[in-house]
This record gives sequence, C-alpha cells and structure tokens, in this order.
Amino acid sequence: MMSLPFQVVVLWSDALFFGLIAAVALLGMWAQRQAPLRKSWARVATDQVAMVSATILAAFLLVGVLDSLHYRARLDASPGQAEPQKINYAVEVNSLLDVLLAPLRLHSEKTYSAPLATHLFSKEPLPGSIERGFPRLAWGGSHLGSALAHQTIDIVQRCVLGAAGGLLLWLGVVSLMRLRFRRQHRGLETSAKFENPAKVGAGDTLQRFESDRRECRADRRKCRAVSGKPPRKAASHATLITLLVLFLFTGITIALGSGYHVLGTDKVGQDVLYLSLKSIRTGLLIGSLTTLVMLPVAVLLGILAGYLGGWVDDAIQYLYTTLNSIPGVLLIAAAVLMMQVVIDTHPDWFATSAERADARLLALCLILGMTSWTGLARLLRGETLKLRELEFVQAARAFGVSHVAIMQRHILPNLMHIVLIALVMDFSSLVLAEAVLSYVGVGVDPATISFGTMINAARMELARDPMVWWSLAAAFTFMFILVLAANLFTDAVRDAFDPRAAA
Repeated sequence: MMSLPFQVVVLWSDALFFGLIAAVALLGMWAQRQAPLRKSWARVATDQVAMVSATILAAFLLVGVLDSLHYRARLDASPGQAEPQKINYAVEVNSLLDVLLAPLRLHSEKTYSAPLATHLFSKEPLPGSIERGFPRLAWGGSHLGSALAHQTIDIVQRCVLGAAGGLLLWLGVVSLMRLRFRRQHRGLETSAKFENPAKVGAGDTLQRFESDRRECRADRRKCRAVSGKPPRKAASHATLITLLVLFLFTGITIALGSGYHVLGTDKVGQDVLYLSLKSIRTGLLIGSLTTLVMLPVAVLLGILAGYLGGWVDDAIQYLYTTLNSIPGVLLIAAAVLMMQVVIDTHPDWFATSAERADARLLALCLILGMTSWTGLARLLRGETLKLRELEFVQAARAFGVSHVAIMQRHILPNLMHIVLIALVMDFSSLVLAEAVLSYVGVGVDPATISFGTMINAARMELARDPMVWWSLAAAFTFMFILVLAANLFTDAVRDAFDPRAAA
C-alpha cells in the first residue's frame, strides 16, 4: 500500500478558521434569500471603495488559507540504511504557503541584508582574509556572479517580465469574467422568453439593452439615479483595477524574489517578505477567532440586560463595569501569563512545537474575547432598552408570547446591523491589539510569526548605526494595508446597513 509523502496536520486553529469560513459562506447563502439583507449587500456591492477593500481583504484571506493547510514531510531512509518498518515524519510542521515560498524560506543569509542587496549589511571578516568587509550574500544576487555592474539592468528586466506575467494573468481573469457574464446574460434572456413569451419576442431583450445603454450615454446622471447600473459598473471597474495592481505587484515580487531578497533579511538571515506573508495568518486568526469567542457572550448578555431589566440588568452592568475598571493590558497580561504557565508545565500535551504555539494562540484569542465583549454588550443593551418599548414588542407581550420568543423573533433581528458593524470594526482593533501585546512580550508564542513579533524584534534594530529599517517598515506596511482595508470596508457596511442612512 502506497503512503503519501506527507502527513496532513490539522491544528485546532485551522479547524476553527475553516469552520468560520464555512459559517460565513452559509450565512451569505442565507442572506441571499432575505430581501432586506440582499438589498443592503447590493448597496455595498455598488460602493467602489468597498469593492476595492473587499478585493484586498480577499487577497489577504487567500494567503491565510494557504498558510492554514499544514503537513509534515515523510523522512526518507539514509543511503545504505535499511528501509524502516515504521514511516517517520519530520517534526517540523509546514504549510502549503511554505511550499510556494520555498525559495524565500530555504535560502537564508548569515545576518542583515538590505532590500535587493547583493552584500551583507554589516562588515564581517572576509573569507580567506584578515580584513573586514561586506561579504557577498549566499543567495541574493548570486546569479550575477562577478557581473555586479549589471544588477540594475537585471532588476529592471525582472520587473518588466514580472509585470508582463501579471498583466497576462489579469487579462485571462478578465476574459473569464466576461465569458461568464455573457453566459449569465444569455441565461436571463432565455428565462425571460420562457416566463413571458407574449411580451418578450426574439431580440426584444437585446433591443431593450441597447436602448438602455443609449439612454445612459445620453443622460448619465438620470441613468445613475434611476437604474443604478453606472455605480455597479464603476464598482466592477474599481475591482478590476485593484486586481490589476495586485497581479502586477505579485508578478514583479515573484520575478524579483527568484533572485533577490525583495524586502531584505533580518538578524538571523530570514527573508523579511516571507515573515510578512506568514504574519497575515496570525492577524486573521486573532481578528476572526476572537470575534467568534466574543460574539455569543456579548449578544446574550446585552439582550438579557436590556430586555429583562431589574436585577439581571444590575448584575450584568456590575460585571462589565468591573471588567472595564481593570486596565485591559494588565488583565490580558495576567491571563496570558497564567495560561503560559499551564502550557509550560504540561509539555506532554503537545506532540510538536507547532501544536504548542497553536495552543498559546488559541488561548490568546480566548482571553481577548473574554475581555473585549463589554463594548458590544453595552451597545446592544442600550438598543434593546429602546426596542422593548416599541408597539410590536408590547403587542407580542399582550398576546402572551414568551420572553425567549420575543427576544429571538423581534429583538435579535433588529440588532443584527449593530452586531455586524461592531464585528467588522473590532477586527482591525484586534489585529492591532495582537501587535501591541506581542510587542510587550505577552502576545503569541515566540515561535509564531506575527506582525507583533516582527515589530518587537525590530525595536533594537532602530538603535543600530546604520539603522535597520526594512523589518519594521514591512511589518507596518502589511498591517496598515490590512487594517485600512478592513476599516474602509466597515464604513461601507455601516452606511449600507444603518437604517437612518438608508432612509
């Protein structure tokens, strides 16, 4: 029986991450059948900024998914050694992203090197000499040999080739999208003919389409106000332009990364671009799994406090007021340190270091979730206090409907827009919280690559002379793009789901 050359490893964070993606997909399918939600999401789809942000977030999500498919490679027998009876696997746990980024992961240098450099950043004893100088890098620019004068030409050629590859890939994606759009358009025409053959004759739909397009060209302002097609088309164009930029950037990075360290290397010679891409999964997990922990507690306690009132309201208010009175960083640090002691005293619980780091990451998500639910619960309590006095809730009470049914059918659906807006807004704040906690040493495991650990490692580099700036700049840039895209998407969702804005 043939065995796979690898062993699939499913960490707890992987299972929760994919479960959350599946839950979001199911919620999306459910929302597609709800007319109010479908209308609100249609408004989001016509927002250019929202579609640009969603495209960028989708790119980050793709990197996170690739980095969540883990495996352990099978160990082969050494030459001359008998084939072992039992298959052994490597202790190191890698992901599919590690395979794709193998040139960056495996070709490390001795220490710091600047972006696109061919020599080390600091002076070292030269090989076979007592003099000190800037030694050549083991991999960055090694393909140039002694022709270092051609480095600029080589970089330009790689940029042009990478951009051309990205452009061709973008054209392929656009062609597929156009083909799919035409098929959908033909399907709509066919269904319209079958539904109403008396009114829709052959070519009527096409003539109406051409007529609408001529009207749009004649009076774009009127067309935008009546049919809403131009905003949707503008949003589609914004998405395509964003995809073009992403493909060009990816193509150039791949072309340069096959011969250079695009963003340089850190103190131990690891590629900074590889570390930045690996940090994306940690940020996504912190932002999403913490929300998964926080949401049930905040919704349940917020609605109970606002609807029931009395001693229940007093007890819940006392609870979250007490939690808010304790400085958040101190509370989280104390909980993380206690959890770390438990993990360190039970090494037999984990087979690999990856499982140990994963347990600490989940513990951090749990602690952040249990300490950050108070804000959303307070918002929901205030909104529930207002909803319980409205006529339809009073009528349900008069008809003898139970409290649980009223909260489930009348209160919770009217709070979902607040829940959705708060969740999207909390995502970016949680990503920043992980960076701050890792910076002060109480965040994720040191073996886990994250934006916080990169910033923490780079703080001493800023005091060097000359200063090593690229690690901090890379971590800050990737985190800034992720948080900015999440915030802009949040603004569009808030405008679309806010009843006052919709009115």
